[in-house]
Amino acid sequence: MELTKNIFFNTDKLIENTDVKLSYTGKFFQNNDEEVFMHYGFGNDWHSLNDVKMEKTELGFQAEFHLEEGDTFNFCFRNSNNEWDNNEGKNYIFPLEKVQNELIVLEDEPTSIGRAKKLRKSYIWSKKIRLAVYKIITYLPKLISGNYKKRVNESE
Repeated sequence: MELTKNIFFNTDKLIENTDVKLSYTGKFFQNNDEEVFMHYGFGNDWHSLNDVKMEKTELGFQAEFHLEEGDTFNFCFRNSNNEWDNNEGKNYIFPLEKVQNELIVLEDEPTSIGRAKKLRKSYIWSKKIRLAVYKIITYLPKLISGNYKKRVNESE
């Protein structure tokens, strides 16, 4: 995911409470600096403020970290000479998406029989639909072209 100005993430969306990897190929990488640190926090008040030393690779400076809860993910970069890349004083600020709770299955939560029946019914219906689509794709062209012959029992 390329968000802006030589900053790339290993994901399409920034979702709170997930781990991500950031790659930075901005001015410090272009200037061939040896050490770069990412200074980051969450929300308007930059809570959970942290600094992480980034690893220098041929693809840029990289760091892995955990996105905590908040509306935004805010960060900037600093080199070992205490020079900053802070998006011309605006910092790099990106919205965080909430985790979709309806897709999470908690292991401690017992599965009810009613829920299991619903899952089984939806599985059966999906198989029926797939079979119907297969039959339509296979036999409809034969019926239209007149190349379909009905089987005749040999006992008659």
